[in-house]
Amino acid sequence: MTPRQSSPVWLRLWHRFAEVERNAFLDGARFFAPSLPAVFSWGLVTGVAMSKSALTVPEAIGMSLLVYAGSAQLAVLPLFAAGMPIWTVWLTAAVVNLRFVIFSAALQPHFNYLPGWRRTLLGFFNGDLHFVYFMQRYAEPGYAPGKEGYFWGMALINGATWQVSSIIGIVLASLFPDSWGLALAGTLALIPVMIATINSRSTLMAVVVSAVVALLCFDLPYRLALVIAVVAAIAAGMASDEMAARATLRGIRARKGGQPTGDQA
Repeated sequence: MTPRQSSPVWLRLWHRFAEVERNAFLDGARFFAPSLPAVFSWGLVTGVAMSKSALTVPEAIGMSLLVYAGSAQLAVLPLFAAGMPIWTVWLTAAVVNLRFVIFSAALQPHFNYLPGWRRTLLGFFNGDLHFVYFMQRYAEPGYAPGKEGYFWGMALINGATWQVSSIIGIVLASLFPDSWGLALAGTLALIPVMIATINSRSTLMAVVVSAVVALLCFDLPYRLALVIAVVAAIAAGMASDEMAARATLRGIRARKGGQPTGDQA
């Protein structure tokens, strides 16, 4: 028996992947690590909220594992408490998660070479933060060595942290008084993470526009303000990029127009 055959199963599976993918996986995990406190706080808040709602502990754990979408989970809890029909719960969750349709459409050109089941798995583990980080690193679509590994490095560490914190919140909810204001703490923890993603003028424009739109649409039902804000942010970012590209092109043309020709020199 060779040393590799005698190694643990997880290690043999790890070495089945190409070295470039393994290294990219570790790079993605390291890059995402500073965001884990914010992810943990939000998962904890969501777990406590589910446990204090009409759901039983097994139901709350099942929702955390199967749904894996904090904003949708929080949105449907009042509907469960009010005894609303299941179709209303499904519709609300679908509307709140419409932004992931946009995210998936943006990821599709990067992973369209993968089989359908692998793209579906990527979509299930997609999330707001690591989607932003991934798109910042990989601007060009298509295959690139290490691209999938980098995505999974962020996605799996994010997913594991979320599930652990959410289940802790579900199981230990009785230890957290409502007066502690955990929801506010989770929101505050996300602010520095969001600020860290602002690394360009177009990103800043997208953040400002989405914040204004979210406030203006705050009273819309089914948390439609979130979906509209996401669409507005994408449109604002694209418009800002387009204006910057046109300004650069005009500058190039102006410099070329001001250069003397060979006859004039």
